[in-house]
Amino acid sequence: MRKNFGAKPLTYPQPVFIIATYGEDGTPDAMNAAWGGISEIKEISMCLSAGHKTVKNILKRKAFTVSMADAAHIVACDYVGLVSGNNVPDKFERAGFHATKSEFVDAPLIDELAVAVECRLIDYNPDTCILRGEIVNVSVDESVIGEDGKVDVEKAAPVIFDPFNNEYRKIGAKAGNAFSDGKELK
Repeated sequence: MRKNFGAKPLTYPQPVFIIATYGEDGTPDAMNAAWGGISEIKEISMCLSAGHKTVKNILKRKAFTVSMADAAHIVACDYVGLVSGNNVPDKFERAGFHATKSEFVDAPLIDELAVAVECRLIDYNPDTCILRGEIVNVSVDESVIGEDGKVDVEKAAPVIFDPFNNEYRKIGAKAGNAFSDGKELK
């Protein structure tokens, strides 16, 4: 038997994206967003309402970074989603974040978050709230790269948003091998 929840944005997994930009005066800003994902081979899309300071910054600078929230920084990652940069102009600093300018786009990388996607704005539709960015680089802190040269998900410790329970959840154990396990049914 199934329980119906109605037409709501309830899916697993929902990434916890921390979107970072520079304001007009060069001050770093960040916000938390869960409604987004990869939409093309070099494209990320998110639903962001026009009132966010981060969106205003993106529209002016045509660039942003998207970091993956991690378990070690969950308080700071949640904080930047609770307060608006329109009202708390130093929320990036209050979160305890530090910024390094991206080599590829006019946006900050958040030093504390190991995995980041660096993007140029493709377009933004305020009626649908859809913002699309061209992925120009993915940068990963060496602290989360294993001996094999690949990202170690255990070290990166990314989190997802559980919309059913309003919780952040750590990504769990390996369940299988992508593009491989299904071959046994061929």
